[in-house]
Amino acid sequence: MNNLRTVSDTKRDFYNHHTRPVNSIFRRVVEELMVEMHLLSVNVDFHYEPIYALGVVTSFNRFMEGYRPERDKASIFDALCHSVGNNPEQYKQDAQWLESMAERVTGEELVSWLSAPRPQDTLGDLYAAVAAIAENPKFKYSRLFAIGLYTLLEKADSELVQDEKRRTEALKKISDGLHLPEEKLQKDLELYRSNLQKMEQVRIVIEDAIQADRKKREKRIQDQNKAATSSSDSQESTPGV
Repeated sequence: MNNLRTVSDTKRDFYNHHTRPVNSIFRRVVEELMVEMHLLSVNVDFHYEPIYALGVVTSFNRFMEGYRPERDKASIFDALCHSVGNNPEQYKQDAQWLESMAERVTGEELVSWLSAPRPQDTLGDLYAAVAAIAENPKFKYSRLFAIGLYTLLEKADSELVQDEKRRTEALKKISDGLHLPEEKLQKDLELYRSNLQKMEQVRIVIEDAIQADRKKREKRIQDQNKAATSSSDSQESTPGV
């Protein structure tokens, strides 16, 4: 009997943990991330590691920015992790740990280290995780892992990732050092950057629509108040019979 979990199983688990409807504007973001995490979780070559966790947390936070109601975001993230049998707190802790380490080194230092991993006090326990990737011929590369790498670089040197030439060179060195598919890595991150820009444009449109709707409601209330005041004044000025 084949007991491999299906996407339907994962979706059912997600909605068992998060019982409120997902905002329709963001539903596609949530479901695409859910499916991606599911497909990795059932792949025999995939193993959870902190850079992947950072990619998941970063993707969720950036693409869900502006979600309403805000209070539902934490529940949605937790449900995503639970739906693939993982602990959301581990994702958050590993992501925070990596970001704090990346902020303590320069972009050049990080690229140099990722190109040739070696024990280093500044980067602590990350060495074991990265060395395991470099030494594993069956390491399961994923787009979320790529986003985790990109986030590390961004935290260490935000100017580096904005400079196309430097970014491309850095990713090539890292790909060579960790034996990653460079062309796919570069393409995945270009698409990621492009999607972030598109999502930002969507957020601007949404915010403009919310502001316009708010102004309409305020004007309608003001008009109703004026009409009520005018009616009251008219009644007061009418002589009694």
